[in-house]
Amino acid sequence: MGMNWKSLAAAAALSIAATGALAQGKTLRIVMHSDLKILDPIWTTAYIVRNHGYMVYDTLFATDADGQIKPQMVDKYDVSADQLTHTMTLRDGLLWHDGAPVTAEDCVASIKRWAAKDAMGQKMMTFVDSIASPDAKTIVIKLKSPTGLVLAGLGKPSSNVPFMMPKRVAETDPNTQISDFTGSGPFMFKRDEWKPGDKTVYVKFDKYKPRAEPPSSLAGGKVVNVDRVEWRAISDQQQAVNALLAGEIDIIEAPTHDLLPLLKADKNVTLYDWNPLGNQYTLRPNATQKPFDNPKVREALWYAFNQKDFLDATIGNPDYYKECKAMFICGTPLETNRGLEDKLTSNFAKARELLKEGGYDGTPIVLLHSTDLAVLTNLAPVAKSLMEKAGFKVDMQSMDWQTVVARRVKKDPANAGGWHAMLTSWVSADILNPVAAAFFNASCDKAPFGWPCDEKMEKLRDDYARATDPAKQKEIAAEVQQRAAEITTHINLGQWYQPGAHRPNVSGWLKAPAPVFWNISLK
Repeated sequence: MGMNWKSLAAAAALSIAATGALAQGKTLRIVMHSDLKILDPIWTTAYIVRNHGYMVYDTLFATDADGQIKPQMVDKYDVSADQLTHTMTLRDGLLWHDGAPVTAEDCVASIKRWAAKDAMGQKMMTFVDSIASPDAKTIVIKLKSPTGLVLAGLGKPSSNVPFMMPKRVAETDPNTQISDFTGSGPFMFKRDEWKPGDKTVYVKFDKYKPRAEPPSSLAGGKVVNVDRVEWRAISDQQQAVNALLAGEIDIIEAPTHDLLPLLKADKNVTLYDWNPLGNQYTLRPNATQKPFDNPKVREALWYAFNQKDFLDATIGNPDYYKECKAMFICGTPLETNRGLEDKLTSNFAKARELLKEGGYDGTPIVLLHSTDLAVLTNLAPVAKSLMEKAGFKVDMQSMDWQTVVARRVKKDPANAGGWHAMLTSWVSADILNPVAAAFFNASCDKAPFGWPCDEKMEKLRDDYARATDPAKQKEIAAEVQQRAAEITTHINLGQWYQPGAHRPNVSGWLKAPAPVFWNISLK
């Protein structure tokens, strides 16, 4: 099992002692869902990197607990009567971690880099005529035609989040990872203490100026009540749980579902549902690789799969999962089964029929299998089994999640370091509409990994971006889902819920689409 919890306790004690001047109890120790190996939250959508982003960077706007977009780094926000000019004034006292003032010029460069990578940002930019900084505190966005995407985009709660970076950093090519990690957020990244596979360290940024409002999800005042946050890399879940039970760590972000009964039974542990909207499992085919360049072959996957097999294999307990065909999440305004009525039923005869129509020649499907995140580990074996029953040949290749994240962006042939299909999970806040949900982006090379290419889908997403009437938005979203089923941009494999666990000394953990660690106090 590796290091036991007693060894971990000794290591923790040494680490805390080494911080010297820090008062006892001011170090918050957390086991996150994944180790942190990539540090650029614009380069990747991986949630561990998004979580790192929320520690180090700040945003112009943020989403509150009611789903409303509120100013964050922005003090005043004004929209012209014709809805074409958006003017934002930065708050006083915003500083980068190196002491330099945050300027509008920094923010303009950051918006442009984010918008080049993010699905909603790309769509927003199709409406934008210009983004300028007429002075050090003012950002002006001029549009060619009205859209609600400016506020929705700049207040986007999850991957990719439009984090603000210094201009020198934001001018890095969006497809190249940054190497300077200066932010203006509530914590500073201690790069000198970062040891992938061991720990990631953040310290309080004393010059951070929180907003005056109380915190609400990702919005409001980001008040830091600890001196230091340590993310401990413990991949063995039983070991992490032992450490929590022994009081050697304070929080586990995402304990495995099979260990929840053990945690629930301990009077010194509280299970906390910090993301009540939950998550959605997804399979993403690579539309650029034969045989998945043929929509008939991709469509066969809809008939091969059923959600229950995936949910039972990964989550196991129906208290923490829900079968749901709606691609925009059950229980939300855009919920619909349009286009999916007969799909996700493991109709293998229909799947084989589609493979025959698509001329599938038995090419082995390179399926990426993530092995080190418990909530993902069993997805690929289930997919392999169901695909083989439908007539696919499957080459399942196992690797850790960070390797999947690095490999899924490669466009090499599948048999030469590329891939045909991979499985992941989206937090619900990322997939509530056709513009925000990245996997519906079918803009060819500009689309996220998988690179689907479909003019009709892009026209529908444009229509959604222009629509302001909720009834019209709902109808367009249903058409988007139907089109996604026809061309198979991706396949949704059910909703699931993930409580975190914390010790009784922890209070103030906020409910939000991402785990954030301002507002938390340690007794």
